[in-house]
Amino acid sequence: MALIHKLCEAYGPSGREDNIRKIIETELAQSALEISVDQLGNLICRKPSSKNTGSDKIMFCAHMDEIGLIITHIDKNGFLRFTNVGGVFPEHALYQEIMFENGVHGIIAVETKPETPRPLRLDNMYIDIGAKDKDDAQHQVKIGDIVSFYRPASGLDKKFTGKALDDRIGCYCLIETIKRIRNNKDDLYFVFSVQEEVGLRGAQTGAYRIGPKYAIAVDVTRSGDTPESLKMEMSLGKGTAVKVKDSRFIANPIVKDRLINIAQRQSIPYQLEILEQGTTDAAVIQLIKEGVQSGVVSVPTRYIHSTCETCDLDDVEHTIKLLTYVGEYGLE
Repeated sequence: MALIHKLCEAYGPSGREDNIRKIIETELAQSALEISVDQLGNLICRKPSSKNTGSDKIMFCAHMDEIGLIITHIDKNGFLRFTNVGGVFPEHALYQEIMFENGVHGIIAVETKPETPRPLRLDNMYIDIGAKDKDDAQHQVKIGDIVSFYRPASGLDKKFTGKALDDRIGCYCLIETIKRIRNNKDDLYFVFSVQEEVGLRGAQTGAYRIGPKYAIAVDVTRSGDTPESLKMEMSLGKGTAVKVKDSRFIANPIVKDRLINIAQRQSIPYQLEILEQGTTDAAVIQLIKEGVQSGVVSVPTRYIHSTCETCDLDDVEHTIKLLTYVGEYGLE
């Protein structure tokens, strides 16, 4: 639990993933991996095959970045205007606390004039950092600074809630998978990617460098188990999710079916995921070079892209068990 807290609470919006990468590198320092960082900032961890038989390259991928905001203007009274970095919903952002990389905190508020449009838009909102005027604000922050949301993570029985579970919980799953694998038949690559929230960018360069035969992205997915939620067969506490399709990706049937077969044989609870809106790193990984046979394993999560993203820790454990089996025995 302590590692999940650390990952979720850390600053790490798209393009500013250094803090997350350092946490992961420290956590994996004793894992005897070949660790490198590519030019875009992806953390790539290789675990060579421990057997003398022929092996495939399997790439696992989870993204380090989270949604955020970027400062576009500072007014004469020291209030900050901003725009989004990734998919920020105005209704989720209002009156939330934010933090800058340098430690400055602020609150998101909204104009109260009668003509302020409803529903709210980001360009009618501002950040209050407590500055007395523009000069004071400019001594603390500057145009182009990227901020993340701020909220301490917490537990709700077997549930876990916090900001940036998308996709720090995927990063946690990969870290734990690496630690549990003892003898791997295949040549394994674990990619902690950058800039997923702004266009799946890190996964594309990471996959091109590796050239895997198979790839599995690990991310969150929406749930359909809250009042008046979108109708989808996905609930917290009913197991890991094996993706069938999302808005930009159709799972390779070989990978999908093998993930399902493994889950059934190992008595790992699982659900089938069809996500009508949204996608994952697998959407670009599958298109690299001659093509990559790709799938996705997801952690069902409520309130995605808010500061209260919520998952079930049993689902997390089931996800890790499925990934560990694939890591040890492969997809053949």
